[in-house]
Amino acid sequence: MPACVESRLLLLKSHQNPDGGWGYFPGKDSWLEPTAYALMALSAGSRDRSFERGWERVRSWQRRDGAWRPCAQVDQAHWATSLVVTLHCLLGAYDDAFLRGTGWLLASTGSETGPISRAAHLLSPSMVEFDPGFGGWPWDPDTSSWIEPTAHALIALKRARTHYRGSGLSERVAEGEHMLLERRCSDGGWNYGNRRVLRQDLPSYPETTALALLALDGNGSLDWQAALARADAMRRETRSRLGRAWLSACLVHFHGSASQPHLADIAPAAPDASPDIVLTSVEALACLRILA
Repeated sequence: MPACVESRLLLLKSHQNPDGGWGYFPGKDSWLEPTAYALMALSAGSRDRSFERGWERVRSWQRRDGAWRPCAQVDQAHWATSLVVTLHCLLGAYDDAFLRGTGWLLASTGSETGPISRAAHLLSPSMVEFDPGFGGWPWDPDTSSWIEPTAHALIALKRARTHYRGSGLSERVAEGEHMLLERRCSDGGWNYGNRRVLRQDLPSYPETTALALLALDGNGSLDWQAALARADAMRRETRSRLGRAWLSACLVHFHGSASQPHLADIAPAAPDASPDIVLTSVEALACLRILA
């Protein structure tokens, strides 16, 4: 295992909370998103007591409706259910929790597909330009779709499809992919939400572009050579360390060992002593080549 990965896994273990989870930063309360990312990274090594404690904490946060709550104190379905479904797939844990979580994801959609939102869109189509017929996934239930939660849901469902026996998965994946493609920006990447507002084209961003491309893996309608060239240009231009990590993970996923030089940009041998847990985990995942 590369030294840059080992150092990050050791750092994650050293900042695990007593309840088994992780906060967004060391010493902060445990939340689902950083805990799921940390466990994805740790799943690549020996699944020791640190991993098992985190896994037990995540398992305890599942709700009766199949979704996962964002933390112990908040009983609300959370978008990071996608991350936990992906984690189940990485572990080969295709159990009842996995099935219920996948079922919840399939039933979740953005509010723009509802009749009131569609009517409002018809009355003012130039306000926010998108096709409300294609529903993605929202950050919070009963709100509009956004690119990042939609990408995470698609990544999870594509991993889950060979082990989920319920109906509608292929159709829901196709709808989500249509939503991403319909909202692609004119510069070839993806914004956080839409491609055009008030007749103005919106710019794309590193993290959203990387995640959208990972989610669209296998889609035959994209010019993949041009799309990945755009992602590589964004990787070289961005000053965001998280953006470089996601874009490098994307390029390594599609190009394999030919993209190894990208990893030097995101994985200095010594990570921050007081890290951003999500960033540390994504950097490790990019080096391990196990995303998407």
